[in-house]
Amino acid sequence: MKSSKFWILRNRYIKLKYFRPKHFIQLASKALEIISAGKFQKFWWAMKKYVIYGWDYFKPKKRPKTDYEKWIEKNEKLNKKEIEKEIEGFGYKPKISIITPVYNVDPKWLNKCVESVRNQFYKNWELCLHDDASTKKETIECLEKWKKKGDARIKISFGKENQHISGASNEALKLATGEFVALLDNDDELSPDALYENVKLLNEYPEADFIYSDEDKIKMDGRRVDPFFKPDWSREFFLTTMYTCHLGIYRKSIVDEINGFRKGFEGSQDYDLVLRFIEKVDHKRIFHISKILYHWRKIEGSTAQKTNSKNYAYIAGKKALVDYLERNNISGNVEDGISPGAFRIKRNLKNHPLVSIIIPTKDKIDYLRPCVLSIVKKTDYPNVEIIIIDTGSREKATYDFYDEIKNDEKIKIIDYQKSEFNFAEANNWAAQKVKGKYLLFLNNDTEVINADWLTSMMEYAQLKDVGVVGSKLLFPNNTIQHMGVVIGLRGGASHAGICFPEWQFMGFPFLHAKDVVRDVSSVTAACLLIRKKIFDKVNGFNEKFKIAFNDTDLCLKVKKLGYKIIYTPYAKLIHHESVSFGRPYDDPRRSNDLFEKERRIFNSKWKISEDYHDPFYNVNLTTRNENLSLKI
Repeated sequence: MKSSKFWILRNRYIKLKYFRPKHFIQLASKALEIISAGKFQKFWWAMKKYVIYGWDYFKPKKRPKTDYEKWIEKNEKLNKKEIEKEIEGFGYKPKISIITPVYNVDPKWLNKCVESVRNQFYKNWELCLHDDASTKKETIECLEKWKKKGDARIKISFGKENQHISGASNEALKLATGEFVALLDNDDELSPDALYENVKLLNEYPEADFIYSDEDKIKMDGRRVDPFFKPDWSREFFLTTMYTCHLGIYRKSIVDEINGFRKGFEGSQDYDLVLRFIEKVDHKRIFHISKILYHWRKIEGSTAQKTNSKNYAYIAGKKALVDYLERNNISGNVEDGISPGAFRIKRNLKNHPLVSIIIPTKDKIDYLRPCVLSIVKKTDYPNVEIIIIDTGSREKATYDFYDEIKNDEKIKIIDYQKSEFNFAEANNWAAQKVKGKYLLFLNNDTEVINADWLTSMMEYAQLKDVGVVGSKLLFPNNTIQHMGVVIGLRGGASHAGICFPEWQFMGFPFLHAKDVVRDVSSVTAACLLIRKKIFDKVNGFNEKFKIAFNDTDLCLKVKKLGYKIIYTPYAKLIHHESVSFGRPYDDPRRSNDLFEKERRIFNSKWKISEDYHDPFYNVNLTTRNENLSLKI
């Protein structure tokens, strides 16, 4: 009986009759709000819901956890006692000076900032706070309170005149006596293990001059969002954006050598500092910690809130980059990048050596024709030859097209007849038939989009330390097909970010990745540019890889010689994919068997396992698929 609808309604009526004051006030307040807005129908609906379901109906629903919150739960289980015991055993315990310029910050955030330093597991630190002539009385009072607390590690100075952030940072730097300096904004927070993780790395690599970590943002209510999981050191990526940012720890002797922060670069004073810093260090001494050690406060108007909220910072960053080019005799211009807040260095070409574009094909004229004609009609690079390798075409339409283009001096058609198609073998064979100093391997199912595609690739291929350059490839529906290959993805190697919309900004956790020049471990041979001398030096493509992994194997061989593999988004092509040659066998099960066989050979050769770490892909991102989601 008590479970009947009548009995439930009876109980609701009694509860309503003897309403508790707290609930009555809350409900009455809500009722008046609804009635005053003229929404009588909504009021009666709400009252009906209360009678039927009770007060619980109006309680806020529990928000489901985000993927990042799940990641935090899984990965940030810190054991203070164990960490402190480990710290006791460190043979090297350098002092770290934390540099924090202060100006008119809300005491609430400044207190949280200071407390985050005081809560560090690693205790050999000093916090160097310099007030830049704050006009808010409460900011000064907050600093005075910290000064009175008597912690000798907290050093505070007060400026009489406002010097802006560069001058204030230098004043804070004058207080520093540590072997390393770290930069902390006056409203941000460090994770409690931040300094411990850095000193742990220094005990393993005491030669480190510059260490940076991953970071996230912290909202006004304390919720953490927008994790930025960064790659290991990539000079080219850094020359497009200050991606290392927080937490950065720098050897103080080098910071002193370059005279700290420069005035005139306010807003990007840290970017300018690091651009000058990296000129003084061996890049092998730059280390990355793949952990979130810094929480950047999202306050209205801060750069943490919006990428474009401080336009002066972007202008200062561009100025710092122009200075970098001049100091290093790099011929080129700094332009706005594709992504908001990112830059592009448009390098000048020293000369225009011959590039041999090698296109293997077998019929598929509906793809070959637009591929070849787009190169001929759109390419602004002046010195190319197009080598079409015919691997057994039979259709009349194909040969009609060959007749159509045979009089073009830049195009050469070569027959390559084999009973079984081998992509690596065909390209190796063609590479010995060409005249170019550079080889561009191109699939016949690609189509050029922008005229300066090859020029953009040559900007980097001409650099002495670059071995291979790859392009941005798009599916016909304008989504990403290729923005670099990640080793270890899907149990071998695959394209991260596949099917991501080209028109959409790529934010966290892999900020800017599709739209900036950066180091990668491999690129696809669907569009791959390499110097012929380097190609010959590594003996070209490994012919054991008939249909797969030949490009990734080539890139790893080139990388092993000390050359860099570069991805540029400024060479854009459409790639239809999987139509170039059909499958090597009619039976898809047999082709999959061949793929799996080649994957096993590749993994064995390069020791690819589940815990393999691609340096240009963060360990906190999934390797189960290509969608750049978190590993949870």
